[in-house]
Parts: sequence; structure tokens; C-alpha cells
Amino acid sequence: MANETPEFHGIDIKRIKSSSEKLFGNIIPTPTIFAQSLSKLFGLSLHLKLENLQLTSSFKSRGAFIALQALSNESKKTGVITMSAGNHAQALAFRSQQEKIKSIIVMPEQTPFTKISKTKSYGAEIVLTGRTLDDAKSKVEQLINENGFHFIHPFDNPNIIAGQGTIGLEIIESVPDLDYLVVPIGGGGLISGISIAAKSINPELKIIGVESELYPSMSRSIAGLSPQSGGDTLAEGIAVKTVGTLTKPIVENLVDEIILVNEQQIEWAISAMMEHQRLIVEGAGAAGLAAIYASHEKFKNKTIGIVICGGNIDSRLLGTILNRALISDGRLVRIRIGISDEPGMLAKIAHSISLNHGNIIEVYHQRLFYNVPAKLAKIDVVIETRGPDHSNDIISSLRTLDFEVQILDDYFRTD
Repeated sequence: MANETPEFHGIDIKRIKSSSEKLFGNIIPTPTIFAQSLSKLFGLSLHLKLENLQLTSSFKSRGAFIALQALSNESKKTGVITMSAGNHAQALAFRSQQEKIKSIIVMPEQTPFTKISKTKSYGAEIVLTGRTLDDAKSKVEQLINENGFHFIHPFDNPNIIAGQGTIGLEIIESVPDLDYLVVPIGGGGLISGISIAAKSINPELKIIGVESELYPSMSRSIAGLSPQSGGDTLAEGIAVKTVGTLTKPIVENLVDEIILVNEQQIEWAISAMMEHQRLIVEGAGAAGLAAIYASHEKFKNKTIGIVICGGNIDSRLLGTILNRALISDGRLVRIRIGISDEPGMLAKIAHSISLNHGNIIEVYHQRLFYNVPAKLAKIDVVIETRGPDHSNDIISSLRTLDFEVQILDDYFRTD
């Protein structure tokens, strides 16, 4: 029988269930899938809650809907405002457009144009100001004072928390025998709602939060340490410097552990989601898998649930990450070959690589640089291979033809 004891700020299992009823028919019922390949890789049973498939490609659409439904008619006529550089901005704009409510989104001036244009496409009025969300917050306060807009905080709002908590109900219904539930932490709205729901149903379930190493705001706040965060992170969706006053006590009481993940682990997780599951996942959405990667021994032979909270990643960044993964795995290699500058050399090289079943991606023929003797040339070749052993076979074959071959560790070098 469910234990209905967890309750914070009027948010409990009953309120979350009520939010779930309101959301019925207004959200995509995202699946929780068994990740067979990743489970085998880590020796555990891994289940993925695919909120990257949600409306606006993020879980934020849930809380935004519940928050707008709770507004008075007067507030709806006046309009709503928030500060956000990402998923909350798009979700609130989308939901406001559905409800015919005016929305003003204040964003830092450095917000990528694609995020601005997506938010604007949902009918929001965009205000660009400052370099950080703290700068944006000051502008929000100014606009509220001038116009009386209703502020909907990205995470520190009971309705937002209750809306996000519906994810916890759905995960437990899909996989009732979970040992661990792994959830990303930014300001704490997502993990707060999920923790209240999940712990009410199964008090023995372990809730694990995940933060970027560059933004350990919640873990430092709970430990009583001064704020210390900053830097460029792939997980910008959880790059929050100040946690919520509502969310902190919930996390402190219900979350069993917080794992910090670095940029390399997040990058690996993004590429692994594509490689193993064919899923497009943003950095924050991949944070849970990054935590499994970082601490896989902890989760060995356990049943794990992960919230894939969003899929809003820039396509160019995703392409770079996938290429870097191929390089890291030895499946994309760049070699420099010294040759005599005479006809037929390039064909000889291509034939040797072809015989060894390598796929030539790019060729750079260098003969005009001062560091190359006039009668010689250098050819840089980018080759797709099956892995390091295959790469070594191709290189050995070229060397048996008396070519001087050098492996270039950095694919992006142009020297």
C-alpha cells in the first residue's frame, strides 16, 4: 500500500495525482523503455523515461500547463512572465499560446538564436538582456512592477513541482520494482516532484540526483557550502547557480545521494544514447546515463530508472559530439602520409586502404608549404574504420608499401 507521508509546501501524492488527471489528454504519454544494449554494457537493468519525446521536447511542458491552469482569470488577462534560456521558455510560451495568454520571456543576450526563434515561434514576446539568468531576473522584476505580469518561476513554484512529479507516477507504474531512480538536478523542480511521488509509492526506492561538476549548486547548498559554479557545460539545462527555496528541503529530505558528472562523461552519454538507442538527447537529458557511466559499480545488477528529461540539442553540437565519439573509439582516424610528388601516389594509397576495407572520408594533399621539401608531398587522410585494430591493419599495410605514416591524434588539426 502506498505510503502518503511525504508532503512539502502543500505538495503531496494527492496533489500530484490531481495534476496527472489535469494533464491527461494534454501531454504525450511518453514511454518508459528497457535499454537492452546499455543494460548489457553495464551489467544492470536500465529503463529510460523518454521525456525528450514530450511536447516541446522536454518535461517542462507538464509543469507549465499546471501552473497556467492555476492562474486566476485576472492573471490570465494580464499575462505571464519568466526568465529562461531554454526548455522552460519554450514550454511556457507553447502552453501560453494554447491558452491564449500573453507570455513574456526574458533571456540572456547570449542565448543561441535557435532557442530564441523556437520560443518566439510559440507567440512569446522575447526580451534579451544581460549575460546571465540573474541579469534576466532583474529585468523580470522591473517588468512585473511596471505591468503587473504574473511570474512563473522555472522550478521554485508548487504547481511546477507538482506537474513535474507526474513523471514519477508514470515511471513507477511502468517499472514498479525499481531499485534506483536517477534524475538530473538543476534548480530542483523535477527531482522534487518526482521524489515526492516516488517515495510516497515506494519509500524504499533510492533517489539519485545528478549535477554537472561545473554547477554543483544543490549538493553544495545542502552541505552548507558557499555557491561555487560556472563555466561552459554541455548540460546547460541543469546549469543553475542558485537552487530553489522550495526545492532544497525536498531534495535534502528525499534524495538519497547526488552524483557529480564531468563534461567528458556527459559527452559520452549523449553519443551513447544515439549509438545504443538511436535517441537524440541534450546534455541535461543525458546526465542520468553519465552518472551510471561514472559510478557503474554502484548500480551493478540493480534495476535502474533514468529520466531522459530533454532532447533540445543544437544539431551542429550533436554532430561534433558524434564525430568526437568516433575518434575516441578509434573508428575515425586521421593519418599523415609522406610521399614523393609523382603521378600515381594518391591512387596507390587509396587502393591499399580499399583493400583493407577502410572508408576514406577526406583527403588533404599538401605540397606548397615551406616545411614540405619541393620534391615531396604530404597527404592527410581521414579514414572510417571498425576500430583501433582495423586502423593498425591499414597503417601496417601502407608502411609495407614503404610509405612514411604518422597518426595525427587531433582530427581537427590543419597544420
